[in-house]
Amino acid sequence: MNYEVNVLKVGQCDVPGPEIYWMSHWDTWETLYFYMVVIRGGGKTAIVNTGPPRELAALNEVWRDFAGPRCQMIRPDGERPEAALASIGIKPENVDCVLITPLQAYATANIPMFANAQVCISKRGWIEDYHAPKYPMHIPRELRIPDSVVKYLMFDAPDKLRLLNDEDEILPGLRAFWAGVHHRSSMAYQADTAKGRVTITDSFFKYPNVEEMHPLGINESMEEVFKTYGRLRDHGGILVPLYDPEVLKRFPGGKIA
Repeated sequence: MNYEVNVLKVGQCDVPGPEIYWMSHWDTWETLYFYMVVIRGGGKTAIVNTGPPRELAALNEVWRDFAGPRCQMIRPDGERPEAALASIGIKPENVDCVLITPLQAYATANIPMFANAQVCISKRGWIEDYHAPKYPMHIPRELRIPDSVVKYLMFDAPDKLRLLNDEDEILPGLRAFWAGVHHRSSMAYQADTAKGRVTITDSFFKYPNVEEMHPLGINESMEEVFKTYGRLRDHGGILVPLYDPEVLKRFPGGKIA
């Protein structure tokens, strides 16, 4: 099974350089683009992440307290998830699978919009980023999984939730493996395409993290950095970091394959 893969921009912000590059870029700011990735083939439509919350004030308040007033999510109306999807002819109700990485509100906030979709989340992350964290989280729970999403997944539509193993197959030719590095819920999703394997992940933010082996600054495990980045370099094929503006330069129009 070969899939088509498209990237849609659903927001952006600036962050301090060391958040991207470990112990480096102290006096710089880096722009991040937030993406929703659409994977289509075999009569199925999957998306990676659902876009930031409809209202950004709470998220931006936490980010401002962390890094200052420049660190704010910006999103024009045309980048709201329903508008972004409409630009390539997709309605939320036609999405079959929602693939989440990581459990953060900019990825999870709009899960209930996709009422007909199976929602795939790392089993390890569901435990360690939500139910039983091993250490205090620096982001409040409601900005990882908003209350409306918790209600949807736990009570309104529990049959829609699928917890993924560390190595798992979602559909023929569409697989997942636990990547870690960024969060306990960080996954890598791999789709077979006519151009070869495409890997989508938040375990690195920008291409130099992997291509130059410069570890992600906001990482939770340096051991995972080298293990996951080595796997991506050797077996990742076409890499799609979920935050790098360079993606749209390398793949004009967001058409990966």
